[in-house]
Amino acid sequence: MSATADQVAPPLEEAAADRTRARPGSSPVRAALRLLAMAGWLALCVLVHLLVRPFGPSPWPRRLLRGIGWIAGARVGTTGARPGRQTLIIANHVSWLDIPMLAGATDSAFVAKQGLKGHPVMRWLCDQNGTVFVDRDRKKSVGDQLSDMERALRSHKPLTLFAEGTVSDGGRLLPFRSTLLKLAEEPPLPLTVQPVAIDYHGAGPEFGWPAGESGQANFLRLLGRKGTVVVTLRFLDPLEPGRNRKQMARESHDSIALALAPSGVAPAGV
Repeated sequence: MSATADQVAPPLEEAAADRTRARPGSSPVRAALRLLAMAGWLALCVLVHLLVRPFGPSPWPRRLLRGIGWIAGARVGTTGARPGRQTLIIANHVSWLDIPMLAGATDSAFVAKQGLKGHPVMRWLCDQNGTVFVDRDRKKSVGDQLSDMERALRSHKPLTLFAEGTVSDGGRLLPFRSTLLKLAEEPPLPLTVQPVAIDYHGAGPEFGWPAGESGQANFLRLLGRKGTVVVTLRFLDPLEPGRNRKQMARESHDSIALALAPSGVAPAGV
């Protein structure tokens, strides 16, 4: 992960077509082995995290998530300038794998759905990485959600917003919701808004969440997948904040769509 973008991305992209051409079945045994590996890595990271946390910001949530992505088979390359502090990342959303990959590459916190707060273990893990929980269906709570996002951006991490508001089927780019981009209309702090395209190189439909598949089934299916998947995180040119939120949503959507077009991903309805 420490290699530069120019060192990492080209070899990964050259290998992507070969590694993602086959669509092998999912093995319960392989899924179980990966789950065991994840559990062991989780136990180690939590132990060290609790030991170092009293002395300052802990790097172990990032290391935990990066390791989870690696165990699940993600091999990540990057292009472009990685975001720094006080950056609002606007990204497409294909799979739960997007989270460990982005966190491992950027140390980002995330805007997540309120439903995760109902799972005590998941909520604790999310809290360790600075997750901001939102309820997109409650318009009256938008002000509180924007305040929570501002607090997160004042920390040492960038913050990622999956602007589609949900995972896609992996083959389309859904419309971007602009409500939470209101924070960037009149930013209360020096803010960078940076689109990021998560590029599965044509394998998105295998990793997306098709209609009718439960979350648990999707998780286990991907863990049972044979081999690895090459994914490139394309850090695109930042947008100028302080403008209309719908315009920023449209511009970030268009730049991500352009970056994903060579991999066959098109905006929904096109």
